[in-house]
Amino acid sequence: MPSKIADVRLVASHPEVYEPCDDSFALVDALLADRANLLSHKPSICLEIGCGSGYIITSLALMLETNGIHYCATDINPYAVKTTSETLRVHGVHAEVMNMDIASGLEKRLSGLVDVLVVNPPYVPTPEYEVGGSGIVASWAGGENGRVVIDRILPVADNLLSEKGWLYMVTLAENKPGQLCALMKKKGYASKIIVQRSTDEESLHIIKFWRDPDSDVEIKKVANVSKGCPTSVFSIFRGLPF
Repeated sequence: MPSKIADVRLVASHPEVYEPCDDSFALVDALLADRANLLSHKPSICLEIGCGSGYIITSLALMLETNGIHYCATDINPYAVKTTSETLRVHGVHAEVMNMDIASGLEKRLSGLVDVLVVNPPYVPTPEYEVGGSGIVASWAGGENGRVVIDRILPVADNLLSEKGWLYMVTLAENKPGQLCALMKKKGYASKIIVQRSTDEESLHIIKFWRDPDSDVEIKKVANVSKGCPTSVFSIFRGLPF
């Protein structure tokens, strides 16, 4: 039986690319915890913003085991694009992997079409000057409160997500996840924390957002682990610089 997630031993690496770590594993665990719902959801387009090593988008493609889904991934780091492509290849799955800042080349083409969006953003509080580079520092440097890039991603996510779209995002306690949920509620999203994980260095929250203007913000912990498509859809991608 095929593995439901990527084999970390087969994940490609590069000195300038963030390797799978606690945050990556927590996001994949959240997707696994929600796998039955994801399968019932029957997404047509799945996108990862900030794909890094490719561990997360590869795991998502493996766990869904569904034909007809178009997978995409973006990263500002050109080395990450190559690394993700290799990780996908050795696992026998495919995604369109693109070098861009957040989703700058996709916002018009995929507006309102993404059914599943996964993001492990740069969330670590850092000096502002570290934010937005193209090397490995860009994978974690989040500026003040670790929110500079997150606050740029949320409106992009709102534009990209379909009416049934789901967003899964990694956050740190310092990012004020409750405040993030409240901000998204104003845009018509309900939310809940799928996984909360405490490590020696940080407290991670994996939040799921979905469009539901009648729902209250739900800051609920459902898993707590402590460390010890149709041709018409695919045609949208014609002409993109893959």
